Amino acid sequence: MSGTVDEVAELKKSGYALGALLGEGSYAKVRSAYSSKTNARVAVKIINRKKAPRDFREKFLPRELDIIKMVDHPNVVKLYEIIEFNGKVFMVMEYAGHGDLLEYIKLRGALQEDRAQVMFKQIVLAIGYLHDRKIVHRDMKCENLLLDCMNNIKISDFGFARQYEPSDVSKTFCGSAAYAAPEVLQGIPYHLPSHDIWSMGVILYIMVCASMPYDDSNIKKMVSQQLEKKIGFSRYKKLSSDVKDLIMRLMEVNVKKRPNIVSIKEHPFLQSPQANGECDKNQQAINSSYRQEG
Repeated sequence: MSGTVDEVAELKKSGYALGALLGEGSYAKVRSAYSSKTNARVAVKIINRKKAPRDFREKFLPRELDIIKMVDHPNVVKLYEIIEFNGKVFMVMEYAGHGDLLEYIKLRGALQEDRAQVMFKQIVLAIGYLHDRKIVHRDMKCENLLLDCMNNIKISDFGFARQYEPSDVSKTFCGSAAYAAPEVLQGIPYHLPSHDIWSMGVILYIMVCASMPYDDSNIKKMVSQQLEKKIGFSRYKKLSSDVKDLIMRLMEVNVKKRPNIVSIKEHPFLQSPQANGECDKNQQAINSSYRQEG
């Protein structure tokens, strides 16, 4: 499926040659493109304002555009340019060529813990960066964790993201039920960063088990299992006590006991040389970007 003639022509004027369709929703699609400015491949998210519901146009889309413009982290998909034309928004972004984390796990199976440590530490660093800037993602799931050519994590899709104050709570249900905390599924006003923390626990479970912690086909039953703290680990896959402990802590039902990013970084599971090596490289990249901005 090719882009419309108008889309192709408008992007060509801006130096982008549209390529293959990477994904499509009801009012947005993502295409690959080639940038003549950088001689490199990029991804273009095309949002059709005319087809989008009103709350998306007036609330969620402006938030997404504001947030994606202000973030700059090695493990967050980078925005290069926003083009608006004929009722459509074109977000030109970094291209992550190795698909998403869910595809990666489906292809390779459960990750070895040393690999999971590195990838999960990258997620922790990126979410820590966002939370430090009072930004919450609210749609953390394996499909929104893209992989570059070196299989580094790139958090994408800020469609439900918002800025917040520490005292803020929300009643808005965002994201996928399978990754949502019990308080979100129950419609209880929730502390915004805690939403991301629970979802990270689900992601880590999927990384090391290659399955979901709960069956989300029956939400009522799933919430009941969550509240009873029933998280099963396969007897056939040997997992360390450290990774199981971290998953249990991240998926803590009591929001007041659920850890923040600072304590997650200090957890024994993330103290391996591999994970800390990635942490050092990421911090160097962040420091370098700050120096360039200054």
